[in-house]
Amino acid sequence: MSHPEGGPAEEPARRRNPLADLTPLRASPAFARLWAGQAISGIGSQMTIVAVGLDIYRLTESTLAVSGVALFALLPMIVAGLWGGMLADFFDRRRVALIAAVVAWLSTATLAVLAWTSADSVPALYALATLNAVAATVIQTTRAAIYPRILPRELLPAAAALNGITIGIMVTVGPALAGVLVATVGFGWTYTIDVVLFVSAFVGILGLPRILPEGDVRRPGLDSLRQGFSFLRHAPNIRASFLIDIGAMTFGQPRVLFPAIGVLVLGGGAITVGLLTAAFAVGAFLASVFSGRLGGVRWQGRAIARAVQSYGVFVALFGLVVLIASFAGTPPSDQLSDANVPALVLAALAMTGAGASDEVSAIFRSTMLQTAVPDHMRGRLQGVFTVVVAGGPRIGDLYVGALSVFVALWFPPLFGGVVIVVIAALIARFVRSFRAYDSLNPVP
Repeated sequence: MSHPEGGPAEEPARRRNPLADLTPLRASPAFARLWAGQAISGIGSQMTIVAVGLDIYRLTESTLAVSGVALFALLPMIVAGLWGGMLADFFDRRRVALIAAVVAWLSTATLAVLAWTSADSVPALYALATLNAVAATVIQTTRAAIYPRILPRELLPAAAALNGITIGIMVTVGPALAGVLVATVGFGWTYTIDVVLFVSAFVGILGLPRILPEGDVRRPGLDSLRQGFSFLRHAPNIRASFLIDIGAMTFGQPRVLFPAIGVLVLGGGAITVGLLTAAFAVGAFLASVFSGRLGGVRWQGRAIARAVQSYGVFVALFGLVVLIASFAGTPPSDQLSDANVPALVLAALAMTGAGASDEVSAIFRSTMLQTAVPDHMRGRLQGVFTVVVAGGPRIGDLYVGALSVFVALWFPPLFGGVVIVVIAALIARFVRSFRAYDSLNPVP
């Protein structure tokens, strides 16, 4: 069944329990099935992403060749985000998600067949990984447009937090399992296990009702795309949420510095890189787990601005730790025994705080997009958001890499964190409707 949208505005309920609100799972069996399917299949998807990288490295012994997976998939993912949004705004969203899931499943099954027959090659791995990423992008875009149709408005923040928990489990368990499975049973079994786990995604999608877009629907094409961008031009709150996110991702992505910091500043090499990367994911996961009170936040524009400013502060603190550690004179080393442990702990805590702040911002940005945008526009606006998410971090990687070469390793995060705080403050100051955004009266 399709859940009616809107309804009388009521003050968001205040929960005393800080743990994640599980009400969406009880209120909507369709959401519960979709959520569980995403959680289980997502572990397999993350396994395949890591396994493809390991497979390409096995064939080429080139890190550059491994990075080519993301490079080749970037433009198709952007196109898929925009096109998938148009499809979701015209066709039955259940059918769009189902067809995309079939494509994703077939691409993984083909990877398994190639691995079992020893017929895998770098071009084939690139092509299949790109196809899988395109299908996953369409699924993600369509799924986000489905949630407001199967859940009441007041439960969307809780649903976003539950999805954050899912992502945390996926990116933690999936890569770890991939490493163990590839090392013990090989690529064939690793891909095959993903093929089996992906069945859960079909269960979740097939359990959905038929969901046709409501309102002024447009056939996919340039006219539909123009209508979507025209809507965005006249939607200051949604546009502000996109801009504030682009600012955070452009100036607050220190991940490309981790390898150099792990050798030249903090020590510890690959272990330090892993700890700093995991710390960000742990922060995001903890924010989702302890998100119970977020559903009662009414002024969500202010909440986004404050969460992004908090993110900037933690990124700047990370840069400050690196700056101070640079004067400690830790000799270059990739051994954990030679690491500057106090500085490493502080850097990891800063990344944990950044991950938690980013997740809080993501919960409210997702809720704003799903509640303020009319149903017939949700797919396209989610598609634009996918482009922002795909492109922003890569622009950030370029910014960080360039400044680290011309200035110092500590400068990009320290300077970038301050810039993020300023950008968020300026947007909150000059976009008054964003600062006054009321979840009881969601206006795009």
